[in-house]
Amino acid sequence: MLLVDIDEPLGREVAATITARGGQAEFVHCDVARATDWARLRERVLAISPAVHVLHSNAYFEAVAPAADLEEEDWDRQLAVCLKATYLAIKTFAAALQREGASVIITSSVHALFGLPGHPAYAAAKGGLSALTRQLAVDYAPAVRVNAVVPGPIATGAWDRISHEERERSAAATVLGRLGRPEEVAAVVAFLASSESSYVTGANLVVDGGWSISKESS
Repeated sequence: MLLVDIDEPLGREVAATITARGGQAEFVHCDVARATDWARLRERVLAISPAVHVLHSNAYFEAVAPAADLEEEDWDRQLAVCLKATYLAIKTFAAALQREGASVIITSSVHALFGLPGHPAYAAAKGGLSALTRQLAVDYAPAVRVNAVVPGPIATGAWDRISHEERERSAAATVLGRLGRPEEVAAVVAFLASSESSYVTGANLVVDGGWSISKESS
């Protein structure tokens, strides 16, 4: 497994944790918004194997502000990291993905389904990913399956800056009454990567504890 990110200390730590638990993982520094970084990554990947069996596009960047207050560079960076990166991934590895009948998993978000205050670029990027998932599934079938996970409120490190009160409100808005755990999304990614999902492609699989299926109105 290759772990790709710009956060080198954290990337190496995660790789070491996976290795210590009996897995195989290597960290590779890469800004997923840059084609030149993808070209370097391709060299490393193909040095290991001519085929890529699983590709998970999971990069994230977010700047919160209404459209009129959002800086242009923040708009561009969100679209580049969250949306363009998936295009670059496919462009870079299309041939390798098709050699072995690979599975591509894209991380979208419930922001693709609902408008939440202050997230115009993030919503645009995630909505684009959901549409791109379907398009890529059409373009690269039958050799490659392409699916997306659509997480709701998941207690990742990104929530560290969120107040306790806001966390409680988000948890209460789910049918299950709690925030999701990262490993619960990871389990769905693992399913989509495996042969157990061999007849699933072009799907946007919502993993949100029921956040999107029930809303109170006044």
